[in-house]
Amino acid sequence: MIELKFTLNNQPQTLQVPANMRLLEILRDQLHLTGTKEGCSVGECGACTVLMNKKAVCSCLMLACQVQNAEIETIEYAAEDEMLKTLQDSFLKTGAVQCGFCTPGMIMSAKALLLQTLQPSNDQIKKALEGNLCRCTGYVQIIEAVQLAAKTLAERA
Repeated sequence: MIELKFTLNNQPQTLQVPANMRLLEILRDQLHLTGTKEGCSVGECGACTVLMNKKAVCSCLMLACQVQNAEIETIEYAAEDEMLKTLQDSFLKTGAVQCGFCTPGMIMSAKALLLQTLQPSNDQIKKALEGNLCRCTGYVQIIEAVQLAAKTLAERA
């Protein structure tokens, strides 16, 4: 067991967890934040994507000891975060959501991109989302959603 201290969605956290517990399990099982999904468990599908220190990571691959003193953001932060809320709204407006299983991971990957550049090219969007799989919509609407969010955020800036 280790004492794990980190920031989650702008709130400090201190937990006692096994050192080999995955961040995904901490979020879902310990903290009951179920927006982060478990898909493949090997970092291939992107359903479990969260931001760690403003970079997209697969939470199924991150051990508790790697999260020590990190800043973690999950899809639940959309209630307070303008960029996440804008991305979420854009996904709805463009029809980029069908079953919704991949959506939290897609949105978190898109936020990591928009933190780097508010005017991403189509190639940059595709590159940012390449680790996220969708079985329903195809990717056209998802790319459109990221473009719309970028445009909306740029207009507000």
